[in-house]
Amino acid sequence: MRTPVSTYRLQIRSTFTLQDAQRQVQYLSDLGADWVYLSPLLTAEEGSDHGYDVVDLSAVDPARGGEAGLEAVATAAHAAGMGVLVDIVPNHMGVATPAQNPWWWSLLKEGQGSRYAEAFDVDWAAGKGRILLPVLGSADDVASLKVVGDELHYYDHRFPLAEGSADDGADAVTVHGRQHYELVDWRRADTDLNYRRFFAVNTLAGLRVEVPWVFDESHEQILSWVRRGWVDGLRVDHPDGLADPAGYLERLKAGSGGAYVLVEKILEPGEVMPPEFATEGTTGYDALAQVDRIFVDPAGEEPLTALDAELRGGPCDYAEMIHGTKREVTDGILNSEIRRLSRLIPEGTGLEPEAAVDALAEIISNFDVYRTYLPFGVEHLEAAAQASRRRRPELAATVDVLLPLLSGQAGDAPEATATGTGSDQLATRFQQTSGMVMAKGVEDCAFYRYTRLTSLTEVGADPSMWSRTPEQFHAFMAERQQREPLAMNALSTHDTKRGEDVRARISLISEYPKEWAALISRLQELAPLPDGPLANLLWQSTVGAWPIDRQRLQGYAEKAAREAGNSTTWTDQNEEFEKALTALVDAVFDVPEIGTLISDFVETLRRHWTSNALSAKMIQLTAPGVPDIYQGSELWEQSLTDPDNRRPIDFALRSRILQDLDDGATPSATDDEAKLLVTSRALRLRRDRPDLFTSYTGLAADGPAAAHVLAFDRGGAITVTTRLPRGLDGTGWSGTTLELPYPVTDVLSGSSYPAGRTAVAELLQQYPVALLATDTNADNHGNEGDQR
Repeated sequence: MRTPVSTYRLQIRSTFTLQDAQRQVQYLSDLGADWVYLSPLLTAEEGSDHGYDVVDLSAVDPARGGEAGLEAVATAAHAAGMGVLVDIVPNHMGVATPAQNPWWWSLLKEGQGSRYAEAFDVDWAAGKGRILLPVLGSADDVASLKVVGDELHYYDHRFPLAEGSADDGADAVTVHGRQHYELVDWRRADTDLNYRRFFAVNTLAGLRVEVPWVFDESHEQILSWVRRGWVDGLRVDHPDGLADPAGYLERLKAGSGGAYVLVEKILEPGEVMPPEFATEGTTGYDALAQVDRIFVDPAGEEPLTALDAELRGGPCDYAEMIHGTKREVTDGILNSEIRRLSRLIPEGTGLEPEAAVDALAEIISNFDVYRTYLPFGVEHLEAAAQASRRRRPELAATVDVLLPLLSGQAGDAPEATATGTGSDQLATRFQQTSGMVMAKGVEDCAFYRYTRLTSLTEVGADPSMWSRTPEQFHAFMAERQQREPLAMNALSTHDTKRGEDVRARISLISEYPKEWAALISRLQELAPLPDGPLANLLWQSTVGAWPIDRQRLQGYAEKAAREAGNSTTWTDQNEEFEKALTALVDAVFDVPEIGTLISDFVETLRRHWTSNALSAKMIQLTAPGVPDIYQGSELWEQSLTDPDNRRPIDFALRSRILQDLDDGATPSATDDEAKLLVTSRALRLRRDRPDLFTSYTGLAADGPAAAHVLAFDRGGAITVTTRLPRGLDGTGWSGTTLELPYPVTDVLSGSSYPAGRTAVAELLQQYPVALLATDTNADNHGNEGDQR
C-alpha cells in the first residue's frame, strides 16, 4: 500500500477543473506536498460548487474536466513522484433535478417496480406506496401542475409520468394522483418525509450501499480509477450515514486492492474508532481540536465566561444547551426520521406511539457521540438511556422497552441484518440517525449560540473543553503515533467553520479578556444587536477575518444568525432582526469609529497572532499524522464558513513567493510570506527525510518562560513553537532553555546548534517557530522525487 507523507486539497469545480489542477501539480511538488487531494469528481448537479450532490455515478463530471482531466492530473502527479487521493460520497445522491439523475428518475417513474427502488432508502408503506417529494409552496399548489408530454411540471420542476398514467387526457391533478410519487408542501418534510436524506437536506437522498449490487454499481467508476493506477487513495465522506460502515470499508479495501483509505469520522474527546474499520484513520478533526487549544489561555476562561453570561443575560450550561438544540432537531427538521424509527418498533411491545417517538428523540438527544457501531460503543447508548430516564422519569418504562431493541439485543447484530426488518432494522437505522441529530443540533446550531470563544466551536470539537496543557497534548500525540500514524492532520478544510488563521487570532482573545470586554461594550453601543451571544460571535469573526469586505461579512452574518436560530431562522425570518443585523455589518464599514476600533485591536494582536498562526501550522505539519494543506492555506487562511472558504486561489502569487524564498528571500515573522516559508520547509523535510519522523517524544523547556514552549522530537526532527505569546511581553525568553538531544540545523534559518542545553531565545531569534533537523544533507529546497 502506498501511503502519503502529506496532502494538498484542491476544490475541483467548473471554474477550477482537473485541467487547472494538472497545471498546479509542479507548484504543489515544489511546495513539498506529497499527494494531490481532490474533492468529489463524479458527475454532480449542474452548477454544483462542491460535488457532494452526485447525480451520475458512472462518469467523471464533464464540467469538472471529465475522465481526461483526471488522467492528466494523475499522470502529472505520478511523474512528479506524487500520489492522488480522491474524496468519494457513498452515503447519498443529488436529487434536486430528477432528470439529471437516472437512478432517481427511474424510481419516480416506476416506483417499487424500478430496479433502483432497492438502491434508495424509502419507507413505501408510510407513503401508502408513494414517495413524498416536498417541493410545493403549499398544498394548494397542486393546481399549478401541468402535464407536458410524458412529464409532470411544477413551474421549473420536472417529474416523469408512470407508463400510461396520462393516456386518457385527464387533468394534471388527476394524473398526479396516479404517480409513484406525491408532490407535497415542503413543510411536510419535517414530519412526513419517507426517504432517508443526508441530514435534513431533501435534495440529497440516501443510498443503500449495504446492498451488494448497489455498492458494485455505485463504485464501479471509482474503483476503476484505482485499478488503472490513476488514484492511490480514497477519502470516504460521511461513513456514519451508512447502515454498515465496517462492512462498507472492508468491501472498499478489497475492491481497491488495499488502497489507502481515510474516513470523515468525527471523534468526540476520548472516543476511538472501532478496531475492525478497514481504514488508516480519520480526516483529522480530533487533532485540529488539540492544536487549537494549545493556544488558548486558561486564565481567560473565567472572564470570558462572565462576559458571555452578561451578553446572554445569565450563565450558560453547554450540556443543557446541546440537549435542547438536539431536541429542537428531533422535534423539528428531523422529526420524520424519528417517526420512521417508531414505525420499526415490533408489534407487541405495548408502547404508545407518541410516547415511543418522544423517548426515541430523548435518547438520541442524550447521545455524547455521533453514533455507535454495535456492539462497539454500546456503552454510549446505555449512558444515553440512563440520562433519558434521569431527565424524563415519566419515559423510563418506555426507555426500558426500547433499549434492548436499539442495542441489537432483541435479535441478530444489526450489521448482519442491514436489510432486515423489525428490531434489527430499528437498531441499524437508529445508528444512522443519531449522527444526523448531533450534526444539525450541535455543529449547525449550538456552535452558533455558544460564543464565549468561537475558535473552540469547530467541527469535531467540544467547546466546553477550554484549553490543553503541553502534557495533555503530548499524551494525545504519542497515542496518535502509536494508534493512527497515517491518519490525516487537518487545520482548515472545506467544512471548518473558520479558517485556521481566523481561529488563531480569535484564540488570542483569551489572552486579552479585559480589552475584549471593553471593545464589545463599545461596539454594542455603536451598532446594537438584540442578541448578545450572536453579536459576540460576529465581532469575533470580524476581528478574526479582518480585513474583510462587506459582501463576505453580510453573507456570513446572515448564515450565522439563521443557523443559530435564536432570533431568526432559514424558514421563518425575523425581518426586524435581520434589518438590525444588516445595519451592524454596514456599520463596520460606514461608521469610522467602528472601523478604527477593529483595526486598532487587530494591530494590537498582530505580532502575537502571527506567532499563534505559524506555531499552529508548524505543529500540524510535523506532528504524528499526515498533514493536509487546504487550498491556499500556505498563506494566511482567513476564510469563514462555506461558501466563503471556496473562493478562488491565486496560485501564481504563491508560486512567485515560493521562488523568491528559494532564491534567498527572508520574510519577517509577521509577513504573509513567513507562513509559506514554514509550510514549504516543513513539507519538504517530511517528504525528503521520512526517517526523521518515526517516533514522538514531548520535550519540556526549563526556566521562567517554559510554559510558553511546545516542543517535541519526532526521532531526528525537533519542532519548537511558541504558545500564549502575550505572556512573554516584557521578559521574553530570558533564562529559558531547551535540552537538544543531538546536534541540529534549523531548516528555516539555517542556524546550527550543538547537542545540549540551548537558550530558547537563540532557537527562536528569527521566528516564533523552529524545525531542527539532525542531518540536512538532503536538499530541502527542491523535490528529488519519492524517496520512500
